[in-house]
Amino acid sequence: MTLATLSQVLDPKSSRAVAGLVVLGWEEARAFVEAAEAAQRPIILQCGPGCRAYTPLPVMAAMFRTLAEAASVPIVAHLDHGESPEVCARAIDLGFTSVMYDGSALPLAENIDQTERVVAMAKRAGVSVEAELGMVGYAAGKPSFPTDPHEAAAMAATGIDALAISIGNVHLMQTHDAVIDWRALRAIEAAVPGLPLVLHGGSGIAAADRKRLAETTQVCKFNIGTDLRQTFGAALRNAVTRDPARFDRIAILSETIAPVRVAAQRLISGF
Repeated sequence: MTLATLSQVLDPKSSRAVAGLVVLGWEEARAFVEAAEAAQRPIILQCGPGCRAYTPLPVMAAMFRTLAEAASVPIVAHLDHGESPEVCARAIDLGFTSVMYDGSALPLAENIDQTERVVAMAKRAGVSVEAELGMVGYAAGKPSFPTDPHEAAAMAATGIDALAISIGNVHLMQTHDAVIDWRALRAIEAAVPGLPLVLHGGSGIAAADRKRLAETTQVCKFNIGTDLRQTFGAALRNAVTRDPARFDRIAILSETIAPVRVAAQRLISGF
């Protein structure tokens, strides 16, 4: 069994980062693990709010743990954007090895207080915790607000294992032209030395910038969703239209696995 925690796979002193891959179903999860094995790199399988609204959390927990048990590389089972301590507690009880509590929309004191609650319950279970400060916005949606270095230092004191920050990265970007604020990043690093940093919206960051971030900064986790969802969508459309008379969902959906595996391996290796 190669189920791992976030703290076991993230190393801010390394020149490599780990991919946090957003899972929406079995085909993607399987493809991601196969890609990780081919690249001989750990990965983080992530279950976010959209996935949880469609598929019950116990199903996702069982899926992640089943894949990890058979994998030859470390696999983290991660709850992404946990909206409350209660959701994080449920994920811990179900066997997730890492949880993200997202209190970024709350006042700082409340975010820290709630994060401390999650850290306390997680540590008792041997589970890692990611928090968020600032606000990582959405393309054509909620705006971003930058992470304040002084607030980051206060959050680090809660005992979190990783901190998601906002430095120009944006969720759901379909282009790769996010403008990273390198000066802001250096200020955050100075405030939280040695703490693994996370960039959500990794699909919008150019490959060259991702490589530079992995090699020269404390950023050691990139969340990737949009890039690989686009690959899955294109593969699914091809499978459906190639033979309109087919109706067997296994035959159709299985044709998405190889394209997603190839794309995921390229991303993982690029970090």
